[in-house]
Amino acid sequence: MPSDQVRQLDWPAGYDRTDPNDREPYPGDLSPTRKESFESVVDELERWGATSVDIETASQHYVDRPNIPHQHDKPDDVGVVVRFRHEDKPAEDELAYACDRWETQRENARAIALYVKRMRLAERCGIATGQSTVATAQLPSGNEEAIAVGDGSGGPSSTQEPHVVLGVAPDAPDDVVEAVARRLSANAHPDNDDGDRDKFQRIQQAKEAMLDEG
Repeated sequence: MPSDQVRQLDWPAGYDRTDPNDREPYPGDLSPTRKESFESVVDELERWGATSVDIETASQHYVDRPNIPHQHDKPDDVGVVVRFRHEDKPAEDELAYACDRWETQRENARAIALYVKRMRLAERCGIATGQSTVATAQLPSGNEEAIAVGDGSGGPSSTQEPHVVLGVAPDAPDDVVEAVARRLSANAHPDNDDGDRDKFQRIQQAKEAMLDEG
């Protein structure tokens, strides 16, 4: 590709874009490298039953690693789009998540990976919802409107992610998860006069989900 030709990112129709002036540094754990951040998107999706995972950016991607953009590319559009299919959906249904809220491709890839991880864990908590969390990623057929993934808070689904139940960061360390769950469990324990058995069980499920995948 000529050096003066700008690669355009194929952003999913109906998904909102972030004004470049509103982008912020990612507030979570950025210990994974750029390569690891993109690889984790694929890993988390495949653990969730995804197939045909394809990551797109405005950068050139490595020929032998098509889901990883060139390290030295610095496009103005730092958005990351991942398209995939899911074992629980019809084979012809294409799904997608997209993020451009943060300042770099690495940060946006990291955010998508954590979003997928928490959605997967939320399903494991067994909370009944109006639609599956996979449905938040469904793209339209033809010219129908897309269902946008939302802002990372769970999209249209009413599922509470484990870290939301506990009120901790998505990548909180195990000792923090255990301490917070211990405190919340003490307050909600059914043996207390103002205890709540359902809330107590949700806390335990959320704790176990986060520790299991920590």
